[in-house]
Amino acid sequence: MPHIPTATRLTYARGYLGLGLVKEAFRELNAIVREDRRSLEVRKVRVEWGMAARAWNQVITWARPVTEDDPAYEPGWIALAYALRELNHVEDAKTVLLAALPHHQGTSGVLHYNLACYECLLGNHLEARKRLARACKMDPSWKDAAKDDPDLKDLFASVSSE
Repeated sequence: MPHIPTATRLTYARGYLGLGLVKEAFRELNAIVREDRRSLEVRKVRVEWGMAARAWNQVITWARPVTEDDPAYEPGWIALAYALRELNHVEDAKTVLLAALPHHQGTSGVLHYNLACYECLLGNHLEARKRLARACKMDPSWKDAAKDDPDLKDLFASVSSE
């Protein structure tokens, strides 16, 4: 079998992920030569795969060092926090995004939106409102997303009862 370069395998894996073909993407990632598997680019695609596969523990395992090695890579922070939240470690998810703030606070609406969700889940409705307002200012489409987000239902319930 001919050697397929790692960059090509990553392109295939991302293509499969874009098509929702998680098993095929996993096969491509596992076919990468051993000496390239710890490269930052491979680990980033592994995080993407973990998110698509809803493999939260694997996302945490791969995303944490990615955020350390490349703090400018916003998806690593978002994935790590999201996986923690999915495992009901909301306070830890919040801590991750607070650590990401110095790198992304002025550019990432999703960071503020997710912080709004985590603050709401933790009962900090005033801070959740501030974060949601910031996210919506950065990208107005967050307003529509928030209406149906179960993580924010208590925020809207507290507004209607005031």
